[in-house]
Amino acid sequence: MFGKLFILFAILPIAEIALFVNVGEQIGGWNTVAIVIVTAFIGAYLVRQQGISTLMQAQAKMQSGVMPGQEMAEGLLLVIAGVLLVTPGFITDALGFALSLPFTRPLIAKSLLKKMTVNVVSGQAGNSSYSQTTYSNRTQWQETQQDGDVIEGEYVDKDEVESRPKIDSPPDR
Repeated sequence: MFGKLFILFAILPIAEIALFVNVGEQIGGWNTVAIVIVTAFIGAYLVRQQGISTLMQAQAKMQSGVMPGQEMAEGLLLVIAGVLLVTPGFITDALGFALSLPFTRPLIAKSLLKKMTVNVVSGQAGNSSYSQTTYSNRTQWQETQQDGDVIEGEYVDKDEVESRPKIDSPPDR
C-alpha cells in the first residue's frame, strides 16, 4: 500500500513535470498549457455525459428490481476519472480518459467487481439479524442470532416463482 501511495504522490508529479518540460520544448509553453486546458474541458464534458448515461442505466435496473452493481462501479470510476481529468497533466489525462470512455470503463468496472465483496445488512427481527454477502455474482444469506449461532441457507423468492407462467401437468393417477 505504501508503494502505491509513494508512486501516486511522489513519482507521478515528477513524471508529469518532466513530460510538461519535454512537450513544452517541442511545441511551446503556451501550446502545452492550451492542450492541458482543452483536455480538462473535454474530460469534464465526457464525464458529465457518461455520468448521466450511467445514472439512467442504474435507475432502469433499480426500477426492474435488479441491483445496479456494474453501474455503481462505473459511477465510482467516473468520479475518479473526473478528478484525474481536471488535474493538470498528460499522464493523469490519459488515465482519466481510459476510465471515462464508454468502451474501456465497463471492462475496468467488471474486473473491479470481481475483486469486491459487498455486505448488505438487510434487517433485524427479534433476536436475529440478517445479512447478505455477494462474492462475484454469488449470494449468501446469513442469520446471526444474539447467542452467536449462525444459520446459513438459500431461499427462493415466492413472488418470482408465482409470476412465472404455469405449465399444465397431467392429472395424477
